[in-house]
Amino acid sequence: MTNVTAVLEFRLLGFRSNPHCQILLFTVFLVIYLLTILGNVIIISVVTLEPRLHLPMYKFLQNLSFLEVCYTTTIVPKMLANLLAKRKSISFSGSMVQLYYFISLGATECYLLAVMAYDRFLAVCAPLRYGVAMTPAACTRLAVGSWLTGVFTGFLPCLMVSRLHFCSYNLIDHFFCDFSPLLKLSCSDTTVTEAVIFVLSLLVLSGCFLWTLVSYLLIILSILKIPSASGKRVTFSTCSSHLMVVSIYYGTMISMYVRPSYSLSPELSKAVPVLYTVVTPLLNPVIYGLRNKAFKEALGKIVIGQHCLHPS
Repeated sequence: MTNVTAVLEFRLLGFRSNPHCQILLFTVFLVIYLLTILGNVIIISVVTLEPRLHLPMYKFLQNLSFLEVCYTTTIVPKMLANLLAKRKSISFSGSMVQLYYFISLGATECYLLAVMAYDRFLAVCAPLRYGVAMTPAACTRLAVGSWLTGVFTGFLPCLMVSRLHFCSYNLIDHFFCDFSPLLKLSCSDTTVTEAVIFVLSLLVLSGCFLWTLVSYLLIILSILKIPSASGKRVTFSTCSSHLMVVSIYYGTMISMYVRPSYSLSPELSKAVPVLYTVVTPLLNPVIYGLRNKAFKEALGKIVIGQHCLHPS
């Protein structure tokens, strides 16, 4: 075997169905993608324009919204193009770029969700220390640290996958270039690469998930100590949105990357990633925006202000 990658492009089989179903899927995913971009851009804009929302929680939310735009754009546009294209292909270099951004942005989301859980823990369990611990400088350091750590997380696994040999067979039974289908195509020994990916996934996903889970357990214990039922309800409402997003995101990611060695069925291997690459980025603006009273008031204020400036 020569030290050369013979495969110059991969064929993405995607969602194999009749042409009418392909058009239906294209329409559904396009609508979800446009709503995702619109919703997250609204969150970024409202937090930027409304001084009352210049708080750590909303700054982290702004970072998360920007990340969701980048994350879903890494996967969905290529998937939409392939749903309509006769030749559903992606170049070798393009597949490695897509894989790198998928890993890096996914890891960054894990770190940001963990940071947001820590922020809520301080706000609920240590409110007197919150202003001292979560200063604007500390908030910036945590956000920048999440992005930088995520960027470096993607280097090693992508480097190892890019150095594998892909000899002739180039059909990927997926809608994007994920680890599992790429490793199945390789004619190299992938034992070390699989081990590194598993350990890295275990550390990032399970580590961030446990950190988030412990934060919320402490938050729940603190909430139970509040004497009034209304106080419990108001306090828990500030965290329930974050908990919903975390449960969906980590549940689907862990089921894909931190699991026993046996593989999921081809149908599940494509259905589960749809949840964290297409659906979850849409839920972010819906859950955080529509369920947050302060955000809705700020949005209404901006809309009313624009209407007064430009009356019909």
